[in-house]
Amino acid sequence: MRLPITIHGAQLGRDRFRVIRPLEPLTNAVLADHDRWLTMWVDHDTARRIGALWLLAARSARSLIHLPLRANAAPAAVRPASQVDLVLLHHSMQFKPARWKQLRGQLDRGRRQTASIPEADGPRPERDVDARHYRENRDRFHQHLHAETLFMVGSAPVFRDTASRFLDIQPAHERADGHYCTEFHSGDGVLGNAREIHITYHPEW
Repeated sequence: MRLPITIHGAQLGRDRFRVIRPLEPLTNAVLADHDRWLTMWVDHDTARRIGALWLLAARSARSLIHLPLRANAAPAAVRPASQVDLVLLHHSMQFKPARWKQLRGQLDRGRRQTASIPEADGPRPERDVDARHYRENRDRFHQHLHAETLFMVGSAPVFRDTASRFLDIQPAHERADGHYCTEFHSGDGVLGNAREIHITYHPEW
């Protein structure tokens, strides 16, 4: 799997950071914060690119993956609440979201690159829900909200295991009921200190 990206850098004090963004804007995607839960609307192509970025996050333990979404126009039939950006982040970075606004403002113009995701690092069949419900399970997402940005912080396995939730999104016209949705649910064992996210395919932008 190949994904065109831009790689940006910034220096904050003694720390140097690398931020990865998709080269082409994810125009047909909106992430809305409803306080107790979150909702995302996407079209088919954008969902697949987000799934690829999910896999890239699993391979990029030293980078922040930034999906600029908050300025996107929502579909005509959708009235979202507060819109936010999304950052995918490996927990080992221990990045403090409170630094994000400053970091975002100091990023350089970036350089183009194509990220290659080997087939071996592609999406995996998700583990049985019961296999995730044990006290020592660290392969869960945690969330932080800062500077109009939702941080999804997790391990490489949880990013890789859940990428298919975007990659498998089907155009609604391929389904008899004309609707397709999926979610990150509190009962499926992938959310720690995190709110549920409902993801809906939307064909018209």
